[in-house]
Amino acid sequence: MKKIGLTGGIGVGKTFVSEIFYKMGYSVFLADLHAKKCIHESDGLKKEIKKKFGNEIYQKGVLQKNKLADIIFNDTKKLQELNNLVHPFVQRDFEAWCKNQQSKFVIKEAAILFESEAHKGLDGIICVSTPFEKRIKRVMKRDNCTKEDVIKRIENQMPQEKKEKLSDFVILNNDKKKLLPQIISICKKLID
Repeated sequence: MKKIGLTGGIGVGKTFVSEIFYKMGYSVFLADLHAKKCIHESDGLKKEIKKKFGNEIYQKGVLQKNKLADIIFNDTKKLQELNNLVHPFVQRDFEAWCKNQQSKFVIKEAAILFESEAHKGLDGIICVSTPFEKRIKRVMKRDNCTKEDVIKRIENQMPQEKKEKLSDFVILNNDKKKLLPQIISICKKLID
C-alpha cells in the first residue's frame, strides 16, 4: 500500500480535495485533525506543551487556544517548537491507522507535511494550489478573520511555490481547471 501526502498552504482547498479522494474510495488521514485531538486528549503531549509554553496554557485541562495562537503566530520559533512536540504523536497515530486500511494507496492530508518532515516516510506528495487572493478570501470567510490575520498565517508557512516544487503532483484548485480529471489522472499514475 502506498502512502501519499496531500499538502498545500492555508486556504488552498486541501480538505475539499481530500473529500473527493475519500468519495472515490481511498482512505484519508487528516493529520491536522489528529494533531488537534492529540493536543486536547494526550496527557503525554499536554505535559510537554505545558513544559514548553507554561502551565497556564491549559486551564482545568482545556487548551487556551487563543493564548497559544498569540504565541505561535507571532514567533516562528515557537510555532516550530509546537510542531516538533505534536508531530511524533500524529505520526504514531498515522502508522497505527495505516495498518487497518485496505486501499491501494492512502492519503495523509497535512498542511505542514514538509515543515514537520512527515513527507520522509511517504511514497509521493500531492500539492493543492490556489491563487493567493482566493486563499485569503476563503480563509477570511471560513475563520471569520481579517486579511491581515490570514496573511500573517500564510507568512508563517512554507511558501506555496516551494511546496509545489517539492511535490510529485500539483492539483490546481482555481475554478478554471476541473478538479476531478486532475485527481483521476493522479490516481491512475499512483495505481500503475
